[in-house]
Amino acid sequence: MTNPIQLIDTHVHINFDVFQGELDELRSRWREAGVAQLVHACVKPSDFDSIRAIADRFEEMSFAVGLHPLEADNWTPQMGEEILTLAKSDARVVAIGEMGLDFFKAENTDIQKQAFLTQLEIAHQLNLPVIIHCREAAETMVPLLREFWERHGAVRGVMHCWTGTPEETQWFLDLGFYVSFSGVVTFKKATAVQESAKRVPDDRLLVETDCPFLAPVPKRGKRNEPAYVRHVAEEVAKLRGIPLETLAAQTTENARSLFALKSH
Repeated sequence: MTNPIQLIDTHVHINFDVFQGELDELRSRWREAGVAQLVHACVKPSDFDSIRAIADRFEEMSFAVGLHPLEADNWTPQMGEEILTLAKSDARVVAIGEMGLDFFKAENTDIQKQAFLTQLEIAHQLNLPVIIHCREAAETMVPLLREFWERHGAVRGVMHCWTGTPEETQWFLDLGFYVSFSGVVTFKKATAVQESAKRVPDDRLLVETDCPFLAPVPKRGKRNEPAYVRHVAEEVAKLRGIPLETLAAQTTENARSLFALKSH
């Protein structure tokens, strides 16, 4: 029997060692939970082969290529060329990322900005969306994006695993971004995130796990996995006062629109 709920987990890291040898079981559980498709994020270009190998096994998986801001110390101009080449090498690459700024855990702001802007240029050149990681950095990122928009034109994308305030949420909505919520939205004290989840327009809303991190309530503290995106969707639906079926249909349509995903 087909699951009546269809969800897309728009941000996973199932190439991590914690999932080694378990991918078939993982897939059985995400299918059972109604997860029809996944978008696999990329932390660094050297992960590309391991991510592509998983996509070879699971037709419902698309993926991205990019450099995470916490890996920015490894950035070189040649890495930009590498990301560009890899993105063009496989039709299943649907985004550049994850990329962005993280001032919570790192202070190498200049090289983070350099990597971020180069990856924006690659996405613009290839007409691909970006998957953006932004932690304690919204006030720096927004002017950078506005300047890029004025100079080159807008780039589509998603603020992934969003934990910003409602005011910051609006800044990125005004720039045309989608906003994706993770298990954080289920945490009792995450009131600002919950408020943001009520405000994002229907056509810009996405859900994700960011697994293996940030498992949602009632799995909090455990290793996260794609099946648990259903708990995220249930919480966001509750916050917005709509049925899960409606939320699932909206977010699935949005993910397919942003990432140009073909339904499976």
